Amino acid sequence: MTSVALTIAGSDSGGGAGIQADLKTFQELGTFGTSALTAVTAQNTLGVHAVQPIETDIVIAQIEAVLNDFTVGAAKTGMLFSAEIIEAVAATLNRHERIPLVIDPVMIAKGGASLLQETAIAALKECLIPSAALLTPNIPEAEVLTGMKIVSMKDMENAANQLLRMGAGAVLLKGGHRTDTPYAEDLFMSMAGDYFLMRSKRIDTKDTHGTGCTFAAAITAELAKRVPMREAVVTAKHFIHVAIEDGLSIGNGHGPTNHAAFRNRGNAERKDVELIGKR
Repeated sequence: MTSVALTIAGSDSGGGAGIQADLKTFQELGTFGTSALTAVTAQNTLGVHAVQPIETDIVIAQIEAVLNDFTVGAAKTGMLFSAEIIEAVAATLNRHERIPLVIDPVMIAKGGASLLQETAIAALKECLIPSAALLTPNIPEAEVLTGMKIVSMKDMENAANQLLRMGAGAVLLKGGHRTDTPYAEDLFMSMAGDYFLMRSKRIDTKDTHGTGCTFAAAITAELAKRVPMREAVVTAKHFIHVAIEDGLSIGNGHGPTNHAAFRNRGNAERKDVELIGKR
C-alpha cells in the first residue's frame, strides 16, 4: 500500500524550503506527497522578497480535498503565517480522523524575514501545539514559544519540558544554533518519558536553506509509513545530515540542501549520527 503524507505550508519559489522541499523529501523517502498551500513567497537563496498569504477558505478547501479522498498517514505544518490560518487549520484537522501531526513552527526565514505574524504565536500555542504528535522547533523558535533564553543542553531540556506542558506529544528541539559545542545536537523528549540526544558533526557550509522544513518532512514521511516515532526521527536526522554534507552549491546566498543525497548514498551504513542518553 502506498503511504501518503500531507504538508500544509508556504511556497518557496527558490525550491529549497517550504512546500517544494517537503514534496521532494516525501518522494525521496518513498511516500506520496500531497499539499495545502498557505502562502506564496517570492524567495531565493538571498532572502524572502515578498509574501502573499492564501485566503483562509482556500487553505481549508485544499486540506479538505486531500483528507476526503486520500488515506493520509501523517501530516506536517510549516509556514502558517497568521492566527486566522492557524485556527482554521487546527479546526479542520480536528474534524477528521486523528493522524500523526508534525508541527514545524516556522517563524523566521534563513535571511531574517518574518514568516509568522506576532499575533499568530498565541494561536499556535493554544490551538495547534496541543494536537502535535511532534513539535520540531529550532532554538530561536523555542525561545519565542517559551520566553526563555537557551544556550546550553540544560536550557534545552527545560525548554522541551515547557513545550511538552503546552500539550505536544513529543518535542524535537534542534540545537544547531548553540555555540557552546562543536556538534549539532538535537534533543528528543516525549510525554511518554522517551529521551535521547542525536549528535552529528557540524558542517562548515552556508548552504542550509530549508533544513528545518526538510528535517520535519523526513519525519513525516517515515511516520506516514507507520514507522515508530523514535526510528522516524533518527532516520530524518541522517537524511538531513547528508543533505547538508552533500551540498549543491547553487545560488548566491544561503543555498538549499541536497534532497537526493540520502538516496544517492544508497542509505549506506550510518555512522554520521551518534545517539546519546537513550532512555
